[in-house]
Amino acid sequence: MTEMTPKTRDELFAFLDGLGIRHTTKDHAPVFTVAESVALRDEIPGGHTKNLFVKDKKDQFFLLTVEENAAVDLKTVHTLIGAASKVSFGKPEKLMEYLGVIPGSVTAFGAINDTGHNVTFVLDADLMRDEIINCHPLSNDATTSISSVDLVRFMEATGHKPLVLKVTS
Repeated sequence: MTEMTPKTRDELFAFLDGLGIRHTTKDHAPVFTVAESVALRDEIPGGHTKNLFVKDKKDQFFLLTVEENAAVDLKTVHTLIGAASKVSFGKPEKLMEYLGVIPGSVTAFGAINDTGHNVTFVLDADLMRDEIINCHPLSNDATTSISSVDLVRFMEATGHKPLVLKVTS
């Protein structure tokens, strides 16, 4: 198996530009948790995301992108997303292999690196009501704002059909 070199933030932006998708990015100190990123809220409007990289017992991987304060019931979410069993968190090695990111930088933009279509992307329906969605641009030292409509368009352009489902309580 050949090792894929993950796309860089500049390659992500070039891809978005090529699709004619408007995006703005604000650089900031690296943030590893939702709590650390709260300080940026006043500067960056829109829905802020939390991402859960999970897998089922058949090694089907899912990325759940939800609003940062939303709760996901990991005991039951498998029934909503089509997983074969209860889900557990995916290992950092798989995160890098499939999405090209490290823990703390997990983002829906990782779809650009999932060239083998190993991950099912799930966008929470509540989050998608926000006009603007904020995600890390493949690293946790910046936040990129994109419209919710364009986030879906981006994912489709990477060959992924995201599931828009209510997965939060």
